[in-house]
Amino acid sequence: MNKTIAALLAGLALFAAPAYADENPVVVDSLSGYMDFAEYGSSLIWPEQIPKEDWKKVFIVDARDVAQYAKDHIPGAINIDWRQAVARRAELPKDRMVVMYCNSGSLSAQAVFALRLLGYDNVKVLQDGIEGWKKKGGFDAHARASKPVGH
Repeated sequence: MNKTIAALLAGLALFAAPAYADENPVVVDSLSGYMDFAEYGSSLIWPEQIPKEDWKKVFIVDARDVAQYAKDHIPGAINIDWRQAVARRAELPKDRMVVMYCNSGSLSAQAVFALRLLGYDNVKVLQDGIEGWKKKGGFDAHARASKPVGH
């Protein structure tokens, strides 16, 4: 484990009290170090970026609560509430892409940020969540986006 991640882990408990995190240079330096090296868009993926046949290779996580998952979810998704993502991180594979979603992408983005800070570089947020996935054609979003206009 690198020094920055170790320092960050030592200070993670302070996130419950933002005033303390502000005053803790270890936490601030660790977060700054991570964000300095994070590539723009590296933790985001849009439905149209994943060809239909590639969805079988993706580990899909519905980060909404159990009731929302039971009502509707992307086929093949498992349910890990966004607030439990860190506690249940051992359930996530490290050898393939993990795509997390919620309704719009905002709550799953928080879970993905925490996981990426812990070294899960293969975890991505499904931009626009399940609602965007549906609007763009679900598993067919890539094919729809690839078609020339007017066809």
